Amino acid sequence: MQRGFQLGLLLLVVQLFQEGLGNIPAVTLAVLGFNVYLYMFPAAPLLKACVSLQHVYKYKEWRRLFLSPLHHVDDWHLYFNMVSLLWKGIKLEPSLGAAWFLYLLSVFFLLTGLVYLLLQALLTKLTEDSDPLLGFIDVFSHSNECAVGFSGVLFALKVVSNHYNPGGVTYVLNIRVSNRFASWVELVLIYLINPGTSLVGHLAGILVGLLYTVGPLKTIMETCAEFVSSDVTIPRPSSYHSSSGASGYSGTRRGNSEEPRHAEDSTTDHTSDYTESYIAGLTEEEQIELAVRKSLNQRGQTGQRGTARPPHGSQPSDEELSPEELLRRRRLRRFEQGFSNQRRRRL
Repeated sequence: MQRGFQLGLLLLVVQLFQEGLGNIPAVTLAVLGFNVYLYMFPAAPLLKACVSLQHVYKYKEWRRLFLSPLHHVDDWHLYFNMVSLLWKGIKLEPSLGAAWFLYLLSVFFLLTGLVYLLLQALLTKLTEDSDPLLGFIDVFSHSNECAVGFSGVLFALKVVSNHYNPGGVTYVLNIRVSNRFASWVELVLIYLINPGTSLVGHLAGILVGLLYTVGPLKTIMETCAEFVSSDVTIPRPSSYHSSSGASGYSGTRRGNSEEPRHAEDSTTDHTSDYTESYIAGLTEEEQIELAVRKSLNQRGQTGQRGTARPPHGSQPSDEELSPEELLRRRRLRRFEQGFSNQRRRRL
């Protein structure tokens, strides 16, 4: 296919080498490379690869569901989508695992196209009803558009990534946005800046991401994976993705599941049990005091690691403690005394 100078493609290559090919996870790099290959050697012309309700449903051209996400309009379209895939893959793939990330991409790949068709069908119905309240939206153009590109899958991945980092923030065009709303803000801003983008395709990606994070999709995927192989390991990504990509625990309540506990838990079991048994009947102020007391206890136990422990049931005297430990003990006594007095007053 004859093309002119491809600045976007050149910048993508520069971005890859700046990141370091060895630092890019295998699945992410393979999917990125496949998109670049199909851009340089397309499997079909864009008019034969784009997806729309008319072509897929009316003319039964179902292959468009597979072709459309892997084809791009121009080099800049490819560049922005692949850089976004690169960042999301570096964050998600090490945390989820290569096998699950590939599984996730495959499901999102198919579902975004199907949800896109459902949204187009809905818009077509709205066009037939000609609701005057929808006059400010060009419903007709959205219901008849024919879309290509990987951005629907990327919006779904963005929802998943933000779900595992709920307290973080994202800068969209230098606007500080909470991760909880970042996908929606980006959806609107991209459409306002470039109306030629597929609003319906991006919305389909967000909805698929929500089906995975708050809907039944993840459970269905886990069930299918366990049915195919009983040895499958379900990923449990941490709430905050570390730079090393190691998986951790999300911090959710364990319930009845038996998950491995961290090594330091053995030094704080008694304090944790004490907190759980009393926290239900305490006010917010009392809970804060109890949390401070627990923290002081933990610091004292941490400082005593590596030193000889006193016999069970006994504590070292003030003279045997270091100045730091003596100061912590005195603070703990003051908190315990104030906490007990407050409990008596409330009782």
